[in-house]
Order: sequence, then structure tokens, then C-alpha cells
Amino acid sequence: MNPSGFQTFGTPHLVVMGLTLVLPFVLSGIARKTGDRRTAKAIAYLLAAMLLVNDITAGGYRLLQSGPDYFIRNYLPLHVCGVANLVTAATLIFRSRRTYEIAYFWGLVGSANAVITPGAIETGFPSWRFFQYFIIHSGIVVGVLYATWGLGMRPTPGGLFRAFVALNVFAVVVGIINLFLESNYMYLSRPPWGTVSPFFFAPWPWYIFILDVLALAMFFAVYLPVHLSRGRAPRQVRPSSRSVQEKPG
Repeated sequence: MNPSGFQTFGTPHLVVMGLTLVLPFVLSGIARKTGDRRTAKAIAYLLAAMLLVNDITAGGYRLLQSGPDYFIRNYLPLHVCGVANLVTAATLIFRSRRTYEIAYFWGLVGSANAVITPGAIETGFPSWRFFQYFIIHSGIVVGVLYATWGLGMRPTPGGLFRAFVALNVFAVVVGIINLFLESNYMYLSRPPWGTVSPFFFAPWPWYIFILDVLALAMFFAVYLPVHLSRGRAPRQVRPSSRSVQEKPG
């Protein structure tokens, strides 16, 4: 067990990883079994509310605890998972293909890695920080997979490259912000403290270029199952009898 009290691959961590995989299956199964658009949308809204409420309460707590200066340098939504949290919530609410592209590739690659190899968690289960960390990271994965399996949305090859270009443009912007704030958003200034991730094996700044190449490879990896199953059209949830048919996301 590390000094923070969190044990990587300990029982609480394994339970969280299991729930991250099981929940989207269960929720998507409920939405598809009922075939009712209202049920599918209600589940999507609940997942979006969970992500947003967790983000707002965590931000408010940190602002009160650390003060505005420290908050701005460390807790703005300028990490990949911070953005993925917001676009995943937007996707679940509005079913936009553009936000879904970012959520799918950034979320599945970045947040899934954060679930498997967590960064510095100050305290272990059952602390507030433990729940806050995994609600955002596991919640992103659950939300993206629910949008895919439950709402019938699908990534495209064009979306893959748009998400990759957006990631690099965002990294340039964040790098400039880091210079002004002396911050470390996206870990562009130095490796994250306390991480067990194997992706930061090279020294700064070389790991940045390595991570960029790995990100593209992993984007292809998470798109591969969709490519292999594209002959099977996704089953869209049907609208209720009182509703007007909507265009697919």
C-alpha cells in the first residue's frame, strides 16, 4: 500500500474496475430491452448529472480548500479527462456526434488508463477523494460506452482523426497556458506525481511525443471493434408513442 492509503489493484480498485465494465452493459441492456426513447434518455440524463454534479462539487470543495490561485494553477478542466468529462455529459444530454467523437476517443483512451493505473489519490476507500476520482474517470467510460451501446452512437474514421487533431491543438493551447500559470495541465511540464502508469518511462519532454504516438495507436485500437462490427447496424431505441421521431445522434 502506498503512503496515500490507496492500493493499486487492491480489492476496492478491482471492484471499481469491474463496475466500470458491468454498469454500461446493464444500463444499455435496460435501454435496449425496453426500446423506449424516454427510458434511454432518462438513463443518459442521470449519467450526465452524476458527472456534472461530481465535477461541480469537487471544484467547489477544492476552491474553498486551496484558494483561487492554487485552484487556477491545478484544478481547471484542462486535463484530457477534465474535458472528456464535460463532453461526455454533453453527449449524453444532446447526443451530438461532434462531442461524441471527443468523448469516445479521449474518454476511452485517457479515462480508461486513469481507472487502471490511477494517479495520486490522497486517500483510499472509502474517502471522498476515492469516490470523486473514480466517479469522474469510471463515469466517463460508463457514459461513453452507454452512448455507444445504449443510444446506438458510433465513432467514424473521420471522427478518429478529428479527435486526434483536436487533442494536439488542445495540447498546444494548454502548453501556452502552462507557461503563463506555471502549471502542469496535461502533464506537459513534468510527469504526474505518484502515477504507476507505464507511459511516462521516458524523460521530459520526450515522453510527450511518445504519448502522442501512443494516443493515435490507442485511438485506432478502440475504434477497431467498431470497424469489425460495422456490418451490423446499431439498434436505435424507438420513440414512445407520444413522441416525435428524432434523427439519430
